[in-house]
Amino acid sequence: MTLSSDVRGTSNWAGKGPPYSRSFAHLCAGAIVPLLDAIEDVIGEIAGKRLADVGCGTGTLSARAAGRGASVTGVDPDAEMLSLARATAPEAALCVGAVPDLPFEPGTFDAVVANFVVNHVGDPRAAVADLMRVCVPYGVVGVTVWPSKPSAINALWADVIKASGADTPPPQHLPPTKDFERTEHGLAELLTGAGFGRVEATTLTWEFRIDAEDLWAGPAGGVGGIGKVVTSQTPAMQSVMRREYERLVSPMVRSGQVVLPAVALLATGQASASDRSHPVPL
Repeated sequence: MTLSSDVRGTSNWAGKGPPYSRSFAHLCAGAIVPLLDAIEDVIGEIAGKRLADVGCGTGTLSARAAGRGASVTGVDPDAEMLSLARATAPEAALCVGAVPDLPFEPGTFDAVVANFVVNHVGDPRAAVADLMRVCVPYGVVGVTVWPSKPSAINALWADVIKASGADTPPPQHLPPTKDFERTEHGLAELLTGAGFGRVEATTLTWEFRIDAEDLWAGPAGGVGGIGKVVTSQTPAMQSVMRREYERLVSPMVRSGQVVLPAVALLATGQASASDRSHPVPL
């Protein structure tokens, strides 16, 4: 089953585990080590501690955290993602669930991480409040999001769309009362507004390397916003988009792989000791 939850981008990922695992999962994985390191900077080594991987996807972060000795629970709204996570992180406990109604009692975990989750939900403020709810007082929550500034990979997709002449759906925007600024300051304010203390936000940069065929597997498989665009076209237009992609990506290939600069935002916050039995009312 796929859990119905308050998310804006679930349809971009639900039922698309294999193409996501082949493509964009590798991009998201670039933030995993910095995110776990940031968690440990706040609470010390996570060995022996209870950690929730919210929006665990294919389980790469869960596996990394378990490798550091944490007792990991992975949760995701999509059953197909969880099936992949079982193979990737056999040490982790896995269950279906999503913010802002995670299926855990208040104060269940010492650390809670959400790697590229908050940027996809329909109510980011309720989401981070729920992350804090399931964290112990003075435990740590860590989140990553993509910044508002266009990235190299988004520029590539925009160029493919423009060069091919493909039709695109109108952009989706959250209501201003629920959205947040996708900057270090905006992400820090999101956590501070939910009641977190000791909030720290930073920008991550890294080189994303992937085979060109694997990268295209994401859009071709309907993953993400670009996947929605590609799969909504006629077969003839999809072929045109594929040809334009191959042309545009060719100069980016080094040593047999596409190399793109990647940028993300990371923030951590210490959970408060106030009553967190329910998400903070908005």
